Amino acid sequence: MVVFDLDGTLVDTAPDLAAALNFVLDREGLRTVSLPTARSMIGAGVRRMIERGLEHEDRSATPDEVTRMMGDFIDYYTAHIADESRPFEGLLEALDELSARGFRFAVCTNKLEALAKLLLDQLGLSSRFSAICGGDTFGVAKPDPAILRQTIARAGGNPQAAIMVGDAGPDIGVARRAGIPVIGVTFGYTEVPVAELKPDRVISHMRELPEAIAGLQAATLNAAG
Repeated sequence: MVVFDLDGTLVDTAPDLAAALNFVLDREGLRTVSLPTARSMIGAGVRRMIERGLEHEDRSATPDEVTRMMGDFIDYYTAHIADESRPFEGLLEALDELSARGFRFAVCTNKLEALAKLLLDQLGLSSRFSAICGGDTFGVAKPDPAILRQTIARAGGNPQAAIMVGDAGPDIGVARRAGIPVIGVTFGYTEVPVAELKPDRVISHMRELPEAIAGLQAATLNAAG
Protein backbone atom coordinates (compact mmCIF):
# COMPACT_ATOMS: atom_id res chain seq x y z
CA MET A 1 0.00 0.00 0.00
CA VAL A 2 1.15 3.52 -0.80
CA VAL A 3 -0.22 6.27 1.45
CA PHE A 4 -0.10 9.79 0.03
CA ASP A 5 -0.25 13.22 1.51
CA LEU A 6 -2.63 15.39 -0.53
CA ASP A 7 -1.68 19.07 -0.77
CA GLY A 8 1.71 19.45 -2.41
CA THR A 9 2.07 15.72 -3.05
CA LEU A 10 -0.87 14.45 -5.10
CA VAL A 11 -2.36 17.76 -6.11
CA ASP A 12 -1.03 21.29 -6.61
CA THR A 13 -3.66 22.98 -4.45
CA ALA A 14 -1.71 26.12 -3.59
CA PRO A 15 -3.53 28.53 -5.95
CA ASP A 16 -6.97 27.74 -4.51
CA LEU A 17 -5.75 27.62 -0.90
CA ALA A 18 -3.99 30.96 -1.38
CA ALA A 19 -7.17 32.46 -2.83
CA ALA A 20 -9.16 31.31 0.21
CA LEU A 21 -6.56 32.67 2.63
CA ASN A 22 -6.47 35.98 0.81
CA PHE A 23 -10.27 36.15 0.91
CA VAL A 24 -10.07 35.88 4.70
CA LEU A 25 -7.20 38.35 5.06
CA ASP A 26 -8.96 40.87 2.83
CA ARG A 27 -12.13 40.55 4.92
CA GLU A 28 -10.07 41.33 8.00
CA GLY A 29 -8.67 44.45 6.37
CA LEU A 30 -5.20 42.93 5.98
CA ARG A 31 -2.88 42.75 3.02
CA THR A 32 -3.07 39.62 0.92
CA VAL A 33 -0.05 37.34 0.52
CA SER A 34 1.71 36.19 -2.63
CA LEU A 35 1.36 32.66 -3.94
CA PRO A 36 4.96 31.71 -3.00
CA THR A 37 4.36 32.98 0.54
CA ALA A 38 1.07 31.11 0.80
CA ARG A 39 2.75 27.89 -0.35
CA SER A 40 4.99 27.94 2.71
CA MET A 41 1.92 28.17 4.97
CA ILE A 42 0.25 24.98 3.70
CA GLY A 43 0.46 21.59 5.37
CA ALA A 44 -0.79 21.79 8.93
CA GLY A 45 -4.50 22.33 8.30
CA VAL A 46 -6.81 25.33 7.84
CA ARG A 47 -6.41 26.77 11.34
CA ARG A 48 -2.63 26.80 11.15
CA MET A 49 -2.66 28.30 7.66
CA ILE A 50 -4.82 31.17 8.89
CA GLU A 51 -2.62 31.63 11.95
CA ARG A 52 0.44 31.78 9.71
CA GLY A 53 -1.30 34.30 7.47
CA LEU A 54 -2.07 36.48 10.48
CA GLU A 55 1.49 36.15 11.80
CA HIS A 56 2.80 37.25 8.41
CA GLU A 57 0.77 40.44 8.79
CA ASP A 58 1.81 40.90 12.46
CA ARG A 59 -1.79 40.42 13.54
CA SER A 60 -2.85 38.43 16.58
CA ALA A 61 -6.27 36.88 17.04
CA THR A 62 -8.11 34.99 19.74
CA PRO A 63 -8.95 31.31 19.22
CA ASP A 64 -12.60 32.26 18.70
CA GLU A 65 -11.64 34.82 16.05
CA VAL A 66 -9.53 32.22 14.24
CA THR A 67 -12.44 29.79 14.39
CA ARG A 68 -14.69 32.42 12.79
CA MET A 69 -12.10 33.01 10.08
CA MET A 70 -11.90 29.25 9.51
CA GLY A 71 -15.61 29.27 8.74
CA ASP A 72 -15.11 32.03 6.17
CA PHE A 73 -12.12 30.19 4.71
CA ILE A 74 -13.92 26.86 4.42
CA ASP A 75 -17.04 28.40 2.88
CA TYR A 76 -14.98 30.17 0.22
CA TYR A 77 -12.64 27.25 -0.38
CA THR A 78 -15.47 24.74 -0.70
CA ALA A 79 -16.97 26.83 -3.50
CA HIS A 80 -13.63 27.20 -5.30
CA ILE A 81 -11.78 24.02 -4.31
CA ALA A 82 -10.83 22.92 -7.81
CA ASP A 83 -10.78 26.21 -9.72
CA GLU A 84 -7.05 25.90 -10.36
CA SER A 85 -5.95 22.83 -8.40
CA ARG A 86 -4.58 20.04 -10.58
CA PRO A 87 -2.82 16.68 -10.07
CA PHE A 88 0.93 16.96 -10.35
CA GLU A 89 2.35 15.98 -13.71
CA GLY A 90 2.96 12.24 -14.01
CA LEU A 91 0.68 11.27 -11.12
CA LEU A 92 -1.94 9.38 -13.10
CA GLU A 93 0.66 7.40 -15.02
CA ALA A 94 2.48 6.51 -11.79
CA LEU A 95 -0.75 5.33 -10.15
CA ASP A 96 -1.61 3.24 -13.20
CA GLU A 97 1.81 1.58 -13.19
CA LEU A 98 1.74 0.88 -9.46
CA SER A 99 -1.83 -0.39 -9.61
CA ALA A 100 -0.79 -2.83 -12.33
CA ARG A 101 1.88 -4.11 -9.93
CA GLY A 102 -0.79 -4.79 -7.30
CA PHE A 103 -0.47 -1.71 -5.12
CA ARG A 104 -3.43 -0.06 -3.46
CA PHE A 105 -3.56 3.57 -2.37
CA ALA A 106 -4.79 5.73 0.49
CA VAL A 107 -4.69 9.43 1.37
CA CYS A 108 -3.56 10.67 4.79
CA THR A 109 -3.83 14.45 4.98
CA ASN A 110 -4.22 17.16 7.60
CA LYS A 111 -6.89 18.69 5.37
CA LEU A 112 -10.43 18.23 6.64
CA GLU A 113 -11.73 14.89 5.39
CA ALA A 114 -14.80 16.37 3.68
CA LEU A 115 -12.64 18.89 1.79
CA ALA A 116 -10.16 16.20 0.78
CA LYS A 117 -12.95 14.01 -0.57
CA LEU A 118 -14.60 16.95 -2.33
CA LEU A 119 -11.35 17.92 -4.04
CA LEU A 120 -10.56 14.40 -5.18
CA ASP A 121 -14.16 13.93 -6.33
CA GLN A 122 -13.99 17.05 -8.47
CA LEU A 123 -10.68 15.95 -9.96
CA GLY A 124 -12.03 12.47 -10.69
CA LEU A 125 -9.47 10.80 -8.41
CA SER A 126 -11.48 9.51 -5.43
CA SER A 127 -12.10 6.05 -6.86
CA ARG A 128 -8.36 5.39 -6.94
CA PHE A 129 -8.05 5.41 -3.14
CA SER A 130 -9.18 2.75 -0.69
CA ALA A 131 -9.39 5.36 2.09
CA ILE A 132 -9.27 9.16 2.25
CA CYS A 133 -8.59 10.33 5.80
CA GLY A 134 -8.15 13.87 7.09
CA GLY A 135 -7.01 15.74 10.14
CA ASP A 136 -10.47 15.41 11.68
CA THR A 137 -11.12 11.76 10.80
CA PHE A 138 -9.55 10.21 13.89
CA GLY A 139 -9.15 13.25 16.11
CA VAL A 140 -5.39 13.42 15.53
CA ALA A 141 -3.25 14.98 12.82
CA LYS A 142 0.19 14.36 11.36
CA PRO A 143 2.82 13.86 12.68
CA ASP A 144 0.89 11.79 15.27
CA PRO A 145 1.47 8.22 14.04
CA ALA A 146 -2.07 7.20 14.95
CA ILE A 147 -3.50 8.97 11.90
CA LEU A 148 -1.24 7.01 9.54
CA ARG A 149 -1.79 3.67 11.24
CA GLN A 150 -5.55 4.15 11.26
CA THR A 151 -5.58 5.29 7.63
CA ILE A 152 -3.78 2.10 6.64
CA ALA A 153 -6.21 0.03 8.71
CA ARG A 154 -9.25 1.74 7.18
CA ALA A 155 -7.85 1.03 3.71
CA GLY A 156 -7.39 -2.65 4.59
CA GLY A 157 -3.62 -2.45 4.42
CA ASN A 158 -0.73 -3.84 6.44
CA PRO A 159 1.63 -1.34 8.12
CA GLN A 160 4.48 -3.76 7.48
CA ALA A 161 3.89 -3.44 3.73
CA ALA A 162 3.14 0.27 3.47
CA ILE A 163 5.05 3.27 2.15
CA MET A 164 4.31 6.96 2.84
CA VAL A 165 4.76 9.69 0.23
CA GLY A 166 4.78 13.35 1.24
CA ASP A 167 6.30 16.77 0.77
CA ALA A 168 6.91 18.21 4.24
CA GLY A 169 7.90 17.70 7.85
CA PRO A 170 4.57 16.31 9.09
CA ASP A 171 4.72 13.58 6.42
CA ILE A 172 8.28 12.54 7.17
CA GLY A 173 7.56 12.76 10.89
CA VAL A 174 4.41 10.65 10.83
CA ALA A 175 6.12 7.94 8.80
CA ARG A 176 9.15 7.85 11.07
CA ARG A 177 6.98 7.64 14.19
CA ALA A 178 4.89 4.86 12.65
CA GLY A 179 7.98 2.94 11.51
CA ILE A 180 7.03 3.16 7.84
CA PRO A 181 9.41 3.98 4.94
CA VAL A 182 8.85 7.40 3.40
CA ILE A 183 9.48 9.05 0.04
CA GLY A 184 9.79 12.82 -0.08
CA VAL A 185 8.79 14.91 -3.11
CA THR A 186 10.65 18.11 -3.91
CA PHE A 187 7.78 19.89 -5.68
CA GLY A 188 5.53 20.40 -2.66
CA TYR A 189 5.02 22.96 0.08
CA THR A 190 7.69 23.16 2.76
CA GLU A 191 9.91 25.82 4.27
CA VAL A 192 12.60 23.19 4.87
CA PRO A 193 13.85 21.43 1.70
CA VAL A 194 12.49 17.92 1.85
CA ALA A 195 15.92 16.33 1.39
CA GLU A 196 17.03 17.95 4.67
CA LEU A 197 14.22 16.06 6.42
CA LYS A 198 15.99 12.84 5.39
CA PRO A 199 13.25 10.66 3.89
CA ASP A 200 14.31 7.25 2.63
CA ARG A 201 14.05 8.38 -0.98
CA VAL A 202 13.61 11.76 -2.69
CA ILE A 203 11.88 12.28 -6.05
CA SER A 204 11.53 15.43 -8.12
CA HIS A 205 8.77 14.20 -10.46
CA MET A 206 5.96 11.70 -10.10
CA ARG A 207 7.37 9.69 -12.99
CA GLU A 208 10.14 8.66 -10.55
CA LEU A 209 7.74 7.23 -7.98
CA PRO A 210 7.45 3.62 -9.21
CA GLU A 211 11.24 3.23 -9.37
CA ALA A 212 11.66 4.77 -5.92
CA ILE A 213 9.12 2.35 -4.48
CA ALA A 214 10.83 -0.59 -6.16
CA GLY A 215 14.11 0.56 -4.63
CA LEU A 216 12.59 0.70 -1.15
CA GLN A 217 11.10 -2.78 -1.58
CA ALA A 218 14.47 -4.17 -2.67
CA ALA A 219 16.23 -2.52 0.27
CA THR A 220 13.69 -3.99 2.68
CA LEU A 221 14.14 -7.48 1.23
CA ASN A 222 17.93 -7.20 1.43
CA ALA A 223 17.73 -6.06 5.04
CA ALA A 224 15.42 -8.97 5.88
CA GLY A 225 17.64 -11.46 4.08
